[in-house]
Amino acid sequence: MFLGRITGSIVSTQKVDELVGSKLLIVEPLRVNEKDQSDLQPTGRSFVVVDIVGAGEGEVVLCVQGSSARFTPQTKTLPIDAAIVGIVDTVTVRDTRIFAGGEV
Repeated sequence: MFLGRITGSIVSTQKVDELVGSKLLIVEPLRVNEKDQSDLQPTGRSFVVVDIVGAGEGEVVLCVQGSSARFTPQTKTLPIDAAIVGIVDTVTVRDTRIFAGGEV
């Protein structure tokens, strides 16, 4: 699993039938600041993910990849390798809150 911030969305009118109705989002993975562990930093990479929890742009989300992305009832028949499985409320590292929901 990894944390990521939703940076955009994708509209695709031509796709396999299994993906019709699926919300596709662009997620940039985040990591804990290596210098002082004071915040979450973007990695500079991006992934296309299927959203099954109703997340929106700017939110920090919990994502899964690979076969784990197909372990939910909503995704078990989808041809995907990444899915959003949670919206993050807070992140705490060593007793310090470094993220609280609603931050952009």
